[in-house]
Parts: sequence; C-alpha cells; structure tokens
Amino acid sequence: MQKENDIQLAQANTDPGFKVPGSQDQNAKPSSEPALSSVPPGGAPIEVAPVQGAPATDTSTRDLAIGGAVFLVLLIVFFFARNAYANHLVRRRVAPSSADTAGWLMFFGLSFLSAAAVLAILNAGKFLTVAITGTLLVFGIAALIGAMLTGRR
Repeated sequence: MQKENDIQLAQANTDPGFKVPGSQDQNAKPSSEPALSSVPPGGAPIEVAPVQGAPATDTSTRDLAIGGAVFLVLLIVFFFARNAYANHLVRRRVAPSSADTAGWLMFFGLSFLSAAAVLAILNAGKFLTVAITGTLLVFGIAALIGAMLTGRR
C-alpha cells in the first residue's frame, strides 16, 4: 500500500517552481493570454524543419577525414607539379634559384586555393567566410602571381 501512495505523491503537481506554459493547475486562475501549444487546432503535431537555406554548421568526422585525404593527395600532386615547373623554367634559361623559388610559390599558391575549395565543399556554411576562405584565396592568388613574376627572370 505504501508504494501506491509514493507513486501518487510523486505524480501530484505540488512543486511551486517551474511550470510549463499551457498547463493549468486547479488553484491557478486562467490567464487572459493564450497558452502556447505544440498541437494545432486540427490535432496533428507540428513538425519543425530547418529553415531552407540555413547554413549547416555540423561537419562529421568522416567528412573531415575524406576532405583531409583529398587535400593530402592534392598536395602530393602539387609537389610533383612544382618539380616539373622548376625544371621547365631551368630549361628556359631561368636561374635555378629563381626557378626553385617560383616552383615553391606555385606549390603554396595551389595549396592555398585547394584548401579553400576543400573547406568550401566540406561545409560551406561554416568555412565559406571572408576570414577563412577570403584569406586563403588572397594568399593563393598572391603566391601564384609571385610564381609568374619570379619565373620571368
């Protein structure tokens, strides 16, 4: 008999603290403001969907791992392209030190641009900002321009 009484007391609404809007006590007087409800007058519950076009800010670790692997493969490809570009410039009678500098500038320029592209593809809402993508694009374009100017000497 004691257990039934405990359950009944636990279910009794005797807590004077937080009250959910819309729940009416026996002692409470009805307010003039309408109570909020998650069930419309028709009776079916309302489904809350995200606003169309709202940025998704959650990036899963699987997406980050795939993006990191793609970026690493691109870095390897850019390293071989750097060597080929430096050798091409040496064959065109550019000083080896200038050709090497131009090759490294090309490598870093392509790396910055590909980092911006990979981050924008991973999560555009989070990474496609002036602070992140804008900075990567500015440094990438500046490095590519520097590679062209250095390779002309």
